[in-house]
Amino acid sequence: MLIRLLRRYLRPYKKPIGLLVLLQFLQTCASLYLPTLNAHIIDNGVVKGDTGYILSYGALMLGVTVVQVVCNTGAVFFGARTAAALGRDVRAGVFDRVQSFSAREVGQFGAPSLITRTTNDVQQVQMVVLMGFTLMVSAPIMCIGGVVMALGLDVPLSGVLLAVLPVMAIVLTLIIRKMRPLFRSMQKKLDTVNRVLREQITGNRVIRAFVRDAYEKERFGRANLDLTETSLATGRIMALMFPFVMTIVNVTSIAVVWFGAHRINSGGMQIGDLTAFLAYLMQIVMSVMMATFMFMQVPRAEVSAERVQEVLSTETSVVPPAPEATVRELRRRGHLQIVAADFGYPGAEEPVLRGVDLVAQPGETTAIIGSTGSGKSTLLGLVPRLYDATAGGVFVDGEDVQSIDPALMARTVGLVPQKPYLFSGTVASNLRYGNPDATDDELWHALEVAQAKEFVSALEGGLEAPITQGGTNVSGGQRQRLAIARTLVQRPEIYLFDDSFSALDYATDAALRRALGEETSDATVVIVAQRVATIRDADRIVVLDEGKVVGTGRHHELMAGNETYREIVLSQLTEAEAA
Repeated sequence: MLIRLLRRYLRPYKKPIGLLVLLQFLQTCASLYLPTLNAHIIDNGVVKGDTGYILSYGALMLGVTVVQVVCNTGAVFFGARTAAALGRDVRAGVFDRVQSFSAREVGQFGAPSLITRTTNDVQQVQMVVLMGFTLMVSAPIMCIGGVVMALGLDVPLSGVLLAVLPVMAIVLTLIIRKMRPLFRSMQKKLDTVNRVLREQITGNRVIRAFVRDAYEKERFGRANLDLTETSLATGRIMALMFPFVMTIVNVTSIAVVWFGAHRINSGGMQIGDLTAFLAYLMQIVMSVMMATFMFMQVPRAEVSAERVQEVLSTETSVVPPAPEATVRELRRRGHLQIVAADFGYPGAEEPVLRGVDLVAQPGETTAIIGSTGSGKSTLLGLVPRLYDATAGGVFVDGEDVQSIDPALMARTVGLVPQKPYLFSGTVASNLRYGNPDATDDELWHALEVAQAKEFVSALEGGLEAPITQGGTNVSGGQRQRLAIARTLVQRPEIYLFDDSFSALDYATDAALRRALGEETSDATVVIVAQRVATIRDADRIVVLDEGKVVGTGRHHELMAGNETYREIVLSQLTEAEAA
């Protein structure tokens, strides 16, 4: 999976990677040539006392060293740039894919996991690529070149290397295989820590209200300890690598010196050759250590790559229309029709919606009411394609929403969600979210209709007053009114209000509905509400019960002939108030 991800995202960087490999090759060749030069100086210069020979070969060694430093610096530079570009591209790819997801796919992964995959998992892949460019290109060249050069110096003594390297490779492979499942578990537990921390930050008020600080500390402590124990288990295995490699280095060095001394004593080898042989031994061992350090990171990067690839390979259930079949212009204005719509989540025993029919006309207000869990919000989500109906169809101005251009849908349909979300910025930047070209006068007008002008005027800075992430620095009712104003600035042809008045007091609710009626008199308005007073004057009321439409009509008609609606109304109003 790691290889597949790298092939996909490193393809545009073939030239810098090729240059990097060339620089690494030159740098490694220079490193391999230095011990040979050193051996020549010892055997021909020092032994014979030839100062000129020493200086000439010393100058050559200095030149080779400069080449080595320049090539190594260039290789690190290109490696770091390419790895950073890879991380940027993978993060952008994951972000673009997540942006295309419907609510179904986002719920499938979960927000904490998606955040971890976009940040920490991509970082692990980027890190292993950087190490691969700076270590793994030169390591095999140095290892193979060192063995070849050592064989050129003394074949019998090289038998020590040929005996040691296979043993080292086998043990390292076994350690790496043991680490891989631990890294997979560690990434999942990192997801858990992120999820618990996110819940505690966003739910801080609830925790304080119920005085559950101690419980939440314990819950985070358990998740944190679980991650710590897995990290320690991984660290204990990783800690075995370097002592093992250093033991092999020391034992091999002793063996080389021992057998090399016998070779020198018998006249089969010169002192300079033994010095060079020891240098090649260190280069070989260093290349193995670099590879070891690299392979320590590969299992975790491979797990991270699988998690990233899982996001990239997930197709959204809300598929954009094919270019040749895309509707880019609507002839009618604001006509909404839902025909025999079903919707069910994957793996669910029963669908959330079953055979729902609904018609909403321009200039009318259509209300949807039902008990909790009856599918009201899900039904509303079918219109802007937060979900796609699993059966039946949704039509805007006579065209199936699945064939309408998404940009055109965004201009035609405006949704105020059940839980309005404001972005960090200012009041103005949030209101212009759906219409970047809106003037200040248009923003103030939208705020006036949404009954938010008074409190925004009281804020320091007015339209430029800061809004924190999620709108946590304003109250729930103020947040709802700003979300309504944001949709009004967009001026769509179909307004969808998903229980958007629940946090308002009765007086503000009534004033807002009155102003909305004038502002949206030519548009189609669909309101989901639990509060009967909000929807009793609607032109059409649709009653949902367990995902099915059990009644359609005006308030007095449903009070007379629909038991479900009557029960909902009488749970909030007296018989006299409901009349």
